[in-house]
Amino acid sequence: MTTRPRQSAEVNIHLRARARDKKLIDQAAELVGSNRSQFMIASALKEAKNILLDQSAIYADAKTFQKIMDWMDAEATPDEAAGMKRILQSKAPWQSD
Repeated sequence: MTTRPRQSAEVNIHLRARARDKKLIDQAAELVGSNRSQFMIASALKEAKNILLDQSAIYADAKTFQKIMDWMDAEATPDEAAGMKRILQSKAPWQSD
């Protein structure tokens, strides 16, 4: 497992919670060896990434869906290959500059 240098926090995020929720969060944080703040930010970031990644959906009838599947199975055109290269070189919103 690679460790990344720890960066200091730049902003405060204030939350209000029920006592039983705080206790549950503290128990989980202790189990993974982190403090409450580290655990909550890691959990929130994980969920935020999942939500952002889930924002890709295609709704189509059967005929259109089959056209999409045929297109996806076909060899990429030079323009499509260049576009994919550009996408793969870009950073995700949660990656630092």
